[in-house]
Amino acid sequence: MSSAEWAIVLLSLRVSLVAVLVSLPLAYAIAWVLARRRFPGVIVLDALVHLPLVLPPVVTGWILLIAFGRSGAIGAWLYETFGVTLVFSWTGAALAAAVMALPLMVRAMRLSIEAVDRRLVGAARTLGASRWKAFLTITLPLSIPGIAAGAMLGFARSLGEFGATITFAANIAGETRTLPLAIYTGLQTPGGEEAVTRLAVISIVLSLGALLLSEWLVRRSQGGRAHVL
Repeated sequence: MSSAEWAIVLLSLRVSLVAVLVSLPLAYAIAWVLARRRFPGVIVLDALVHLPLVLPPVVTGWILLIAFGRSGAIGAWLYETFGVTLVFSWTGAALAAAVMALPLMVRAMRLSIEAVDRRLVGAARTLGASRWKAFLTITLPLSIPGIAAGAMLGFARSLGEFGATITFAANIAGETRTLPLAIYTGLQTPGGEEAVTRLAVISIVLSLGALLLSEWLVRRSQGGRAHVL
């Protein structure tokens, strides 16, 4: 592989890792709410969280462009306050990947939280543990396999993200050109078949490894009774 191809792989790994780390706390919080709380509008929240799964990715990228663009409500605030702009940058690619990966992460974590026996939490509360302590000592530790599985799924989804990324962060060599975008560019370039093959094989290996690890973690936490794939 050439140095340029290695740079693409490293950029893809960095974008995917940052996407997972940034969205992990939010994904777990949403998963806990969906698993443990019943309130008016929970169905709407559930639908909104999973909307990126069914929405055309370019529409998701367009929405991000409106919200986080230089003149967008959030983007203008970030630029004026911190001098930060996400559009057309690798951090923007990470944001797009995080949004697209969030539904899969929430799903895996929700299954894990729902599998935690509520009687254990109830017993801890009866013995005097606060709600927060019961969460930290029972729910959170027992749902760690689901957190890891969700992170792996999110990582795999981030690696394959294309539509929202090219719409929001564009296809800039050395900045936002991740594996899918590099493969797309190679397909448009005469003589780029060999590079496309190498990058496609790397994408398959990385994504398949993350999916298998995620499935193994979920099956282990559920005693082989559940799966997310």
